[in-house]
Amino acid sequence: MTQADLVFTHGPVHTGDAARTRASGLAVVGERIAAVGHDEVRELIGPGTEVVDLTGKLLLPGFQDAHIHAVGGGAELASCDLTGTVGVADYLARVRAYAEANPELEWITGSGWSMESFEGGLPTRQLLDSVVPDRPVYLTNRDHHGAWANTRALELAGLTADTPDPADGRIERDADGIPSGTLQEGATALVARLLPPSTEADRLDGLLRAQRLLHSLGITGWQDALLGEFNGMADPSGAYLAAARSGALTARVTGALWWDRDRGAEQIPELVRRREELSHGRFRAGSVKIMQDGIAENFTAAMTTPYLDGCGCATANSGLSFVDPAALRGYVTELDALDFQVHFHALGDRAVREALDAVEAARTANGRRGTRHHLAHLQVVHPDDLPRFARLGAVANIQPLWAAHEPQMDELTIPFLGPERAAWQYPFGALQRAGATLAAGSDWPVSSPDPLEGLHVAVNRMEPGATDGRVFLPEQRLDLASAIAAYTAGSAHVNGHDDAGVLAAGRLADLVVLDRDILTGPPEEIASARVLRTYVGGELVHAAD
Repeated sequence: MTQADLVFTHGPVHTGDAARTRASGLAVVGERIAAVGHDEVRELIGPGTEVVDLTGKLLLPGFQDAHIHAVGGGAELASCDLTGTVGVADYLARVRAYAEANPELEWITGSGWSMESFEGGLPTRQLLDSVVPDRPVYLTNRDHHGAWANTRALELAGLTADTPDPADGRIERDADGIPSGTLQEGATALVARLLPPSTEADRLDGLLRAQRLLHSLGITGWQDALLGEFNGMADPSGAYLAAARSGALTARVTGALWWDRDRGAEQIPELVRRREELSHGRFRAGSVKIMQDGIAENFTAAMTTPYLDGCGCATANSGLSFVDPAALRGYVTELDALDFQVHFHALGDRAVREALDAVEAARTANGRRGTRHHLAHLQVVHPDDLPRFARLGAVANIQPLWAAHEPQMDELTIPFLGPERAAWQYPFGALQRAGATLAAGSDWPVSSPDPLEGLHVAVNRMEPGATDGRVFLPEQRLDLASAIAAYTAGSAHVNGHDDAGVLAAGRLADLVVLDRDILTGPPEEIASARVLRTYVGGELVHAAD
C-alpha cells in the first residue's frame, strides 16, 4: 500500500467537488492528492507520514486570484503607503514622515489614497506642497486610475494651463486652467514618465514580498493582470521569469501581456514572442490584457448612456472606450486564433458589451477554442448582456470587495449613474443565475488581496465590520459555497490550472487550512477567519505563528 507524505484527519474538508462536497480526511503523495474521504484515508498513514489533525479547522482548495498586480503591490509595500485610512490629515502626516525618513530619495512616491477623502474626489497640489514643497511627490490612488502630484512634480513635467489633455486621460485644473494636482487615467503618464526607474532587483524583491503576503492569505496561484510598461509602471515580466528560473516562485502564475492601446494588430507578433520567452516552470504568459475603459468614479468607465451631473441631469459624457470597438473585434479574433486568452478590463456597461461583442466575433470566426476569455470588474452590466456570458463561454471575473455601500460608491458613483443603472452594479447573483462561470480576484493593490474579505462581501454585500446594516443590492448576493468556488475552481479555470481548484484524487495538492469552518458559522463572521497553513503542490509555503 502507498504511504502518504501528508495526511489531514478529523476534518471538515470542503472539496469543491460536486460528487463529494464534504469529507473528513485527505492524503497527499508528492505534489498530488492521493485520496479524499473518511476513515479509509488514515490507512495511508505510515512511519514517514506527516499528519495534520484538523480538529474542526477547515481544509479548502487553495485560493487563486484571477486579477491582481502582485509585483506592483509588493513594491508599494516598501513605498509611502496611504492605505488603511481615509483621513487627509493622516495622508499628509504619512507623506511628511516618509519624506523625512528618506531624505536621499529624489522623488516621494507611494499609493493608496481614496477619492472619497477629497471634495469631488480631487486632491490638490497645495496640500502636498504643505508637507513636501522642495521635492516632487507622485502618489497613485487606490484604484491606480488617478494620481496626486505636488507643484514641483507638475513643474518638472512641464504641465501648464496650455498643456492639452491626452486622448486617454484628463488633467484636472483650477479655475484659471492651471493643473490642480489630480491626474486621471492616461494623464498620469505625463508625470509618471519622470519617475526614477525601478531596477530588476527592486521588482524581484517586490514579487517575493507579495508572494509571502499572498501565501499568508491562502493564495496559491494568480493571474497578473498587466505584464508590460504602463503609465510609468515598469514591466514586472523579468521578475517573474527570474523567480521561476531560480525556483523562488512557489505560486502558480499566469501573466496577462499588456495590449498597447496606442497600437494595433502589428503588436501581435511581439506578443507571440513574449509568450514563448516568458513561459517557464510555474510561470506562463498566455493571456493578453486589454483595458477597454476606465472607472466610474472619474467618469471614464464606458457607459451606454451618459453620466448624470450633480443635479441629476444627463451630461454629454458617456466615458471612454480606449480601443475602437470595431477594431477590438478584429484584434480579439486574431488573438483567439493564436490560442491567446483575452483578459478584458470592462467596467461600464458599454465596455462590457464591446468586450462581449469581440468574444462573439472570435467565436463566430474561430469556433470554440478553449481560450477562456474573461471580463474583469463588471461594475455595470446591462441586463440584456447577462445571458451572453454563458452563451459565449466568457468568464465573469468579479472583484467582490467593491460590491458594498461605502463613500466612494454612495457619494461618487450612485448619484452620477442614476437609480436604474446603479441597480445593475456588480450583478454576481444574476450572472450566476444566467449560467455564467464566475472567477474572483482582488485587483490588489487597488483593494485588499484577502480572499476571506472578498468572500465576506460576496455573501453579505456589506464590508467587513459594517455596522449600519445596509446591504448593497441584496438580490446579488452569492451563497458561500458558490463564492468559494469562484475563488478556487473558477479562478483556477481562468488561470489555466485545470488540475487545481478542487480537492479530488489526482489533483494538485494546493491547499489552505482556516482556523474555523466558515461554511457552518455565521455569514457575518466570514472575514474574521484566519489562514493557518498554505500548501502548494503539497509543500508548506506558509504557517501562521
